[in-house]
This record gives sequence, structure tokens and C-alpha cells, in this order.
Amino acid sequence: MPTIGVAVAIPEPWATELQDYRTSVGDATALMIPTHITLVPPTVIEDGTLEAVEVHLAEAAEKVSAFTVHLRGTGTFRPVSPVVFVTLVRGISSCEVLADAVRKGPLEVELTFPFHPHVTIAHHLPDAQLDQAFADLADFECEFDVGDFHLYVHDAEHGWRPTRQFALRPAD
Repeated sequence: MPTIGVAVAIPEPWATELQDYRTSVGDATALMIPTHITLVPPTVIEDGTLEAVEVHLAEAAEKVSAFTVHLRGTGTFRPVSPVVFVTLVRGISSCEVLADAVRKGPLEVELTFPFHPHVTIAHHLPDAQLDQAFADLADFECEFDVGDFHLYVHDAEHGWRPTRQFALRPAD
């Protein structure tokens, strides 16, 4: 059974910059995970249901307008979860609306934690490395338009790979 995820891809040059940083701080999983904002976490779906998921995502995309994301500074989920991330200072509510639209129907999943849009830069590392990531990227900042999101399928050898892109409605 395939494992899928749905996310907003971070555009270049920031995607590579953040992924390279993540690997430099010792997070080896970064090589298998494109830089993103998660909308639907890793979810196992039944064989033969991928087409229905794609139809659902296309319908969800038609309901949500394009928006702008502004990333600035760092945050953490510690002590609840050993994660350091780059924070959204603009686009939070739009990500919430989009996540709500895609997490219905065949992708109605129960979340382990409340939804909080973010870009992970360090995960499951010793505290010293998490502290370093928190400090090193405290001044990180970028802004970009979000006009689409992606369906990712997990491949054991290559990690997470985008398989389909879904365009949002033009901005209001």
C-alpha cells in the first residue's frame, strides 16, 4: 500500500538552502525529503485509491485561492516533539484553509498534533544540534507566492517524490 503526503513545496533558492542546512546540522533524513509545508502528513492509502485521492485534491485546489507565504525566524515544538522549524509570519491562515480542504474525504486523517504550518529544519536530533539550528536560522527570511501544492509518494529507495501538482485558484 502506498504512503502519500500532501504539501506546499518551498521554491528555489530557499528549498535547497534549507535542505542543505538541514543536512549540515546532521539531519540525514533531509536528503529524502524535499523542503515543504506539510498539509497532509504521511498517510498509507489502499492500493487502487490513488486516482480517487488525485480527483479529491484537484477539487480541493479549485476551492482555495493562491496566497503569499512569508517565512521568518525559527520556532520549536520542544519539549512535545524534537523539531526546530522556520516559522510562517504570513500565510498561516491560508495554509490552514488549504490543509482543511485537502484533509477531507479520502484524506480525512486524524492528526497526532494540532496543525501548525511550518518548515522543518531539524528533526529527531540531540538537543545541542536542535539548539544550533534554532540559533543559526533565527535571522532566516524569505517571501514567495503559493500557486499550487503537490502530492508526494514515498519510495523506499528515493524518499518523498512529488508525483502531481495541483494549481490553486488565482488570488482574489
